[in-house]
Amino acid sequence: MCHFLVLFIVGLTSSVCKGQHAKPCNVVPKDQYIKAGSDTEVVCQTSCVPGKVYWTLNNRPIDESLSKTVNSSHTVLTLRNFTHPNATLQCHSADTQQILGGTYIRTYSKPNKLSCFLHYENEDQTGVPRLLTCNWEHQIISSLTISYTILYATLSRPSEISEICSSHETTCTCKDKVRVTVKGIATVRAQTEKWVHYSDPYEFYPYNILKMSRPQVEVTAFSDHLLVKWIRSVSSETCHCQVKYDKALSDGTPVVINKTLEPRQDGKEIIENVDSCTKYKILVRCAIDKAPWSNWSREKTVLTKLNKRHVNLRLWRKIAKPEENGFRKVHAMWTEIPSTCQGTFTYAVKRTPNNDVMTGDNYTDILCGNSTCDVVVNEDAHRINLRVLENETLLAQDSVYVPATGESLPQVTDIRTSTLEGVILVSWKAPVELVSGYMIDWTHNGNLYYWKESKHTNTTLFGLLEKMPYNITVTPLFDNETGHGTQVHRVCSRVGDPGNVTIISVEANDKSVFVSWNTKSQEECSGAVINYTVFFGAQNGPMLNVTVDSTRRDINLKELHPNTQYSVYVEATALTGSTKSSARLFKTKRFDPRLPLALGVCGSIIIVLVLSLGLFCAIQWKKFSEKPVPNPGLSSVALWSSPNHQKWMRSFQPFSNPSESPFDQIFTEEHQKTSTSPLAASCTINPASEQTEEYADPAIVDKSVEQHLRSPGESTALMSLENRPFSPYRSQSSVESSASMTVKQFKRVPVKQTERTAPVTVYVTLDMYEQGQSR
Repeated sequence: MCHFLVLFIVGLTSSVCKGQHAKPCNVVPKDQYIKAGSDTEVVCQTSCVPGKVYWTLNNRPIDESLSKTVNSSHTVLTLRNFTHPNATLQCHSADTQQILGGTYIRTYSKPNKLSCFLHYENEDQTGVPRLLTCNWEHQIISSLTISYTILYATLSRPSEISEICSSHETTCTCKDKVRVTVKGIATVRAQTEKWVHYSDPYEFYPYNILKMSRPQVEVTAFSDHLLVKWIRSVSSETCHCQVKYDKALSDGTPVVINKTLEPRQDGKEIIENVDSCTKYKILVRCAIDKAPWSNWSREKTVLTKLNKRHVNLRLWRKIAKPEENGFRKVHAMWTEIPSTCQGTFTYAVKRTPNNDVMTGDNYTDILCGNSTCDVVVNEDAHRINLRVLENETLLAQDSVYVPATGESLPQVTDIRTSTLEGVILVSWKAPVELVSGYMIDWTHNGNLYYWKESKHTNTTLFGLLEKMPYNITVTPLFDNETGHGTQVHRVCSRVGDPGNVTIISVEANDKSVFVSWNTKSQEECSGAVINYTVFFGAQNGPMLNVTVDSTRRDINLKELHPNTQYSVYVEATALTGSTKSSARLFKTKRFDPRLPLALGVCGSIIIVLVLSLGLFCAIQWKKFSEKPVPNPGLSSVALWSSPNHQKWMRSFQPFSNPSESPFDQIFTEEHQKTSTSPLAASCTINPASEQTEEYADPAIVDKSVEQHLRSPGESTALMSLENRPFSPYRSQSSVESSASMTVKQFKRVPVKQTERTAPVTVYVTLDMYEQGQSR
């Protein structure tokens, strides 16, 4: 049929083209809708270009074997089993690569997986169902609006088809359209303005598609079981039911019990092995054979009663250290009856000696609270007896042994603990004696205790508080007695991160900074710090880091840039994690802050040196200024002749001022002639290398002193000897002073001998210093 249609289109197109001057190129038919998986043919008109053509589907070349050239102007493409939901088909010139034409091909599919069921309008209704609901699947890939219609016919009259339901969705419900006593056939029709398609027929028997109403359930609680009863909506057929139950506060998987009921049989199920005083929730659903399940019944919640067989007091005790009077406090503890149990319960504790001999004390029952009680005993061995009464009727009882003070009893050794994901693993070494079990108790605050019994030398502690240290005690149990407990202290349930790190100080210099910190733990089970890492960096630069060991709490960061803004923080690392301090900002200084101090010290040293030098110069100047200087104008001169053999010059101690020590200088006449001044002559005739000898000459001394000691008003006329040049020395008269003569001291200075034999004229200068003279 398609082949003849293509030939017709080709012939019609050829006849039309012959009557036209233009030579068009095109692809026909346009915008096809075909059934998914079917075949189709497309024609390309190639009158506008010579040569061969080729095809592309979604821009991918198509095998040339699928294309067939009918004549010089028409090429036919055959597509088989076409399943693309939406495709673009184009025809190209092989020579020029020009697109000659194209078309869109879309596919559609039929509805599938059709299923129907009969049901009631009300979930609690019984009798004949009036509603029919059908569901199906349809792959919708079209933008067109699709209308669905359910076509119904009985199997006995299939030609009598009626439309019973319409919808634009893939589900539809109709009321009172189906006969529930005969088999029927249902079909879904999907229709758009471009295409129509039908689903496969769906045959059904009404009872096989009947969805029952949810069962009506009743539950009765007993001490050891639950009794569940229910009523189904259809009792004339064999059906299957399911009973699902679980604890009301449990997140576990519910338990499901399957039950098959025969026609006219009522639903009934006994649930055993339930816990005492526990709430359970129960649901039931049923279905006729091959029919869909009904909805679950309304949830029923019941509270089970107390079962005496389930009462386990698990009595245990903690013994305090003896007081000064020898008495001990025993803290008894047990598992109380759950508060959810209905009834009035009384707990009575009695202490009795371990032997049968009474000591005279009146041991009476002590009414205690729900789970703990303190009893005082002496140093002897005792038993703590516990009784639980319900309305004055004994419900359960238990006892525990309290050893005597100092009693030698076996105990476990080598307790080892480890922590794993919030639980504590405990193991120990058993004593040599045969034990019946072990009691393990643990506490985190010394007031609230937890305990459990184990038959093995290891156990696991669950339900612990996060990051909390526990004290754990393991006590061996014997038939009627207990051993001594062995305790291990402060076992953490989980080791947390290190404590909080806080930067204490940041002291910046120009090219370095000193950072110090400390670690303060807010939790008792913080991880031990392995190392600290200091991260630092400029605001726009990379972060650098330095790691130090756990013993360090400070560091000096070097090689920084002056006058630069930096940030720094410290990270503490442990095996369990790490913590970081908050970041601190600091700015390095422009210059080294120690420079002003160094300059100050150097300046102070320089000032001290300058002041010391100035003081030294002042002292020297003072000494120099206070040194007396001889003045020839104040001198007295004596002239006498010396024999040729005289070889010495003599110096006299001045008599006018004993405090001063000037030396009278003696000048020869010959030397005076060659000298420019008496001072110069004095310096040249007294070499330091010559020997000196002191002696007294009475004749000379008397004459010199006589001439020297004149009155202040003596004549100062200059004397002229043998036409000598002008002399600065005063002339002296021979007036004798009235002062008595003192011891004369002479310094004998050897004088270089000359070959002259003529008398040498010698001047003796006296008193050349002015009284109180100073420069």
